[in-house]
Amino acid sequence: MLPGRAPAILIGAHYDTEWHPKGFVGANDSAAGTAALIGLARSLAGELPKDHREIRFVLFDGEEDPPGCTDKDFQFCALRGSRAYAAAHPGQIGDMILLDYIANRGARIAREANSSQALWGQLRQAAEQAGAADIFPAGVQGGIIDDHIPFLEQGIPSIDLIDFNYPYADTVEDTPDKLDPAVLDEVGETVAQLVINLNAGN
Repeated sequence: MLPGRAPAILIGAHYDTEWHPKGFVGANDSAAGTAALIGLARSLAGELPKDHREIRFVLFDGEEDPPGCTDKDFQFCALRGSRAYAAAHPGQIGDMILLDYIANRGARIAREANSSQALWGQLRQAAEQAGAADIFPAGVQGGIIDDHIPFLEQGIPSIDLIDFNYPYADTVEDTPDKLDPAVLDEVGETVAQLVINLNAGN
């Protein structure tokens, strides 16, 4: 956490991985999001104005579904860490930024349909400032049940950065060689710029 004024800006990712298939590595799902969150925690401290909002960096466990969970029950038996965190901190979070599939080669991350439109618009503005506009094209991808949902349910503006067209999702081929450090860097720079802009009132 970077202490500051309320309400807090939360940057989140999940660090657990799928229990199946056997040999699953989870390079993009979600080692990449975890790495970006740690990098942002290290870099943002020196980039924010003096009177900045509190910034929380949260790594959720229990995002993935356990054995026996069906697709229709995912939102109830998965998202365990984010639901517990949101319930334990009511009224404290002003904006939530979730990092999921964010580092695959050739990533194109359109707005996930559940994500808050206004905050997503601010993200795209930040991407232009960071020189990463190509990664965040106009348009909307399908709605995804992810760790931003418990915050949306509390009325908190929340966005999910996820390229759900990643072809190796949920397979043993989700390995580091499928990722691009330059994409990871551009996404991180975009999120950093968004946080700076939110602190400037933009």
